[in-house]
Amino acid sequence: MKTLAFLLVLIVNTSTLFAQEYALVREDGKFGFIDKTGAYVIDPQFDKADSFSDGLAAALENDFWGFINIKGEWAIKPEYDRVKMFNSGFALALKDDQWRYIDTSGKKLETPSSEKYYDFEEGVALYRSGEKIGLLGTNGKLILEPTYDGIKKFRNGHAKVNNGELWGMIDNTGKVIIPVEYEEIGNTYKEAGVYGKKDGTFGIIHDGSFNPIDNATKVYNFHGDSKLTYASREKKAGFVNSKGEWVLEPTYDKARAFSNGLAPVAVDKKWGYINEKGEMVIEPQFRDAEVFSASGFAPVKDKNWGFIDTSGKVIIPMEYGISGNFAFFKGAEEKGFVNGLARVKSKKGWGFFNEKGELLGDKWFQNAEPFVSVK
Repeated sequence: MKTLAFLLVLIVNTSTLFAQEYALVREDGKFGFIDKTGAYVIDPQFDKADSFSDGLAAALENDFWGFINIKGEWAIKPEYDRVKMFNSGFALALKDDQWRYIDTSGKKLETPSSEKYYDFEEGVALYRSGEKIGLLGTNGKLILEPTYDGIKKFRNGHAKVNNGELWGMIDNTGKVIIPVEYEEIGNTYKEAGVYGKKDGTFGIIHDGSFNPIDNATKVYNFHGDSKLTYASREKKAGFVNSKGEWVLEPTYDKARAFSNGLAPVAVDKKWGYINEKGEMVIEPQFRDAEVFSASGFAPVKDKNWGFIDTSGKVIIPMEYGISGNFAFFKGAEEKGFVNGLARVKSKKGWGFFNEKGELLGDKWFQNAEPFVSVK
């Protein structure tokens, strides 16, 4: 029994360790990091810093950039003129006017020379040769020879690509998932499909077929695991499925994606929420509204932003801002609840609310970034 109890404690402690999340904050002009209790784990001491990625965070000392570990110790000493965030085990770093990829120990990755270097994301980095783009792997070798005029951001292991005016989609092995034959294509691959436009007609690309949508003038990406996405026809919004069928006719002024079985829609300049049957579950009453988080909270706006639950109850009053754009931050536009906390702005600064509507640590900061895993 003692052995079993020890193993249970070990599992809990290990889970807690791997669930560690820190947020980058600024106080009195210096950057530091807090944990989810609101306490500092790395005191504010840096003139500039970035969020953690792959267990390390970029920080500036004496005009040079390096990377610190979760204890605030230098894992890679500050010797670079500029650095990017880690992704897939590598980060771009600039030294002596030369960009190079370094791993989390600071070792340089040997790669073919290029006129321009791109960040790794989802295990690959773009590689340019002349006017064409291919893919570089984390072993420093080409996965895909430069083939396309453009390759956009990878999402869910897929990226849209183009040659000339036509678009398609590949995965991160370079395999063609959707042929380059569409005038427009969505940027997010989902099991339910990807929207596209072919011969002037909008539709859904699903299971290798293009399913036209009757008279659609605009279609949007599927969101989460929803089987419906929103589309426009004659300046009204409705919802379609993977077959391109109008499941909910376009009768709304505006719409956004379904999440937690609810979607924000606008009627006569007021936003409310419908279910997948088209029933109005939360009556139109807001000046603006966003999709629900996975945990069931959505940002809504009167003069400012607040949050409601799926019953429409206000959890956080509409008194705050929910987006920002800071020079050194990546992903600063995330809004709503992320991993159980919502980042908001007040006249006192930036802070975090939990799902009970409580201000984390009862404290505001000059700046604050969303919490990210540090493991």
